[in-house]
Amino acid sequence: MTVVEHLTELRRRIVYVLVVFVIGLVGGLFCAKPVYEYLIHADMAQGFVLHAFAFWDGIGMYMKIAMAVSLTVSVPFIVYQLWAFVSPALRPAERSAALRYVPYALVLFVAGLLFAYYIVFPMALSFTVSVTRDLGLEETYGIAQYFNFMFSLVLPMALLFELPLIVMFLTKIRLLNPLRLRKVRRYAYFALVFIAVVITPPDFISDFLVTVPLLVLYEFSVFLSAVVYRKQLAADAALEARYAAGDHA
Repeated sequence: MTVVEHLTELRRRIVYVLVVFVIGLVGGLFCAKPVYEYLIHADMAQGFVLHAFAFWDGIGMYMKIAMAVSLTVSVPFIVYQLWAFVSPALRPAERSAALRYVPYALVLFVAGLLFAYYIVFPMALSFTVSVTRDLGLEETYGIAQYFNFMFSLVLPMALLFELPLIVMFLTKIRLLNPLRLRKVRRYAYFALVFIAVVITPPDFISDFLVTVPLLVLYEFSVFLSAVVYRKQLAADAALEARYAAGDHA
């Protein structure tokens, strides 16, 4: 395929993703009310009287919830479209093996959501509220600020939980290997710390709570890459042995 044909194919895949995301967004609007009721009655939200400071706060909150629902539904489809875009360049065995990764995209995304919502978010919220109270400030929180704070932690963390899957996929198609990942470890750590600082609210506790899981995810990704890489080396060695036996015969 020419460069133009590659770009045309990429545009077609992006359009598919956008269509599915919009459909998921419409469905997410129907789910927004029960999700909102669950979030607002959760233990983390107790003790707060949340206010609307603008006419659009309620609508904005509904749209954020709908987008989160749509993103959750769309993640496997997005990963499938990525596979479909690169699959013509893969060998049949690699194509089949890479396709099996698609369902795990949803599993990792949901795991990231649960980890961020039930562990990272409560700790970050407790820290920021305790600082506010220690300063003797009167607490008046808006519904938009509460959900913005929540989603700024939860959604990026859920997306970053896809890192092991991405590394395994890139290792499977031989663009990455554990040797290269170990070689660039210090630069990867710096990049992950930078990402954690950018996506979290401006306080040390939030940065720390996000940075540590990201570093663990990177090391776990290196481990998974090593597992895939060893299997590739074993398969290559077996194939070379068969060729050598055939030539000898």
